[in-house]
Amino acid sequence: MSNRFAGRTAIVTGASRGIGLGIAERLVADGAKVVISARTKDALDAAVEHLGGAEHALGVAGKANDVEHQADTVRQAMETFGSVDFLVNNAGINPTYGPAVEMDLNAARKTVEVNCIAALSWVQHVHRAWMGEHGGAIVNVSSLSSVRTAPGIGFYGATKAMLNSLTDLLAVELGPDIRVNGVAPAVVKTKFAAKLYEGREEEAVRAYPLKRLGEPEDIGSVVAFLLSEDAAWLTGQTVLIDGGVSLTAQG
Repeated sequence: MSNRFAGRTAIVTGASRGIGLGIAERLVADGAKVVISARTKDALDAAVEHLGGAEHALGVAGKANDVEHQADTVRQAMETFGSVDFLVNNAGINPTYGPAVEMDLNAARKTVEVNCIAALSWVQHVHRAWMGEHGGAIVNVSSLSSVRTAPGIGFYGATKAMLNSLTDLLAVELGPDIRVNGVAPAVVKTKFAAKLYEGREEEAVRAYPLKRLGEPEDIGSVVAFLLSEDAAWLTGQTVLIDGGVSLTAQG
């Protein structure tokens, strides 16, 4: 797309497929080196190959909420590419589907840990390793369900609302040298969101003014903008990327 991120390195969590991989693709297209993290090594290896191989990408396998994995990923990013200019907190889980009142509390705690606490921990690691001295930009991947209640995934949305609040807090604490923003997608066609549209996509898109669900590249382009100097006076914002569905009463 461009060369605007030449000489810059990004860490993208949860990036072996779906939205995370779409974000990594766009950053590579704009000249960045990317370090991608996910649980499964084979999937990461395939993603690195998809991104153009070791010249452009490095995969580090591990759980997003594992502090040792976080530290190792940041260390490898520094050793391989020399900096960590951008962080995209994309990793997230939604282990249950149904009413919050029936949710297993261990699953609830795990969801908060991965979707919120781990995101903060990743920020702490990149801040210590590079951004605290050199500056940078961070994007947290939230969800439309963080601002609009979504039956069945309501607790997931509650954790993403906490992530939105964390975005605001970090923007205040880390400015002026580090910008922190977020994106809040509606339904994007990924394996993660399959239960929300598979087998009824035609019905699902009716509430969307743009009459389609999102694709990973729709998110990647906005994340790239938020990380870029085109967004140099933008911090503490969580951008809805939703095909207009938040404007409709029935969406």
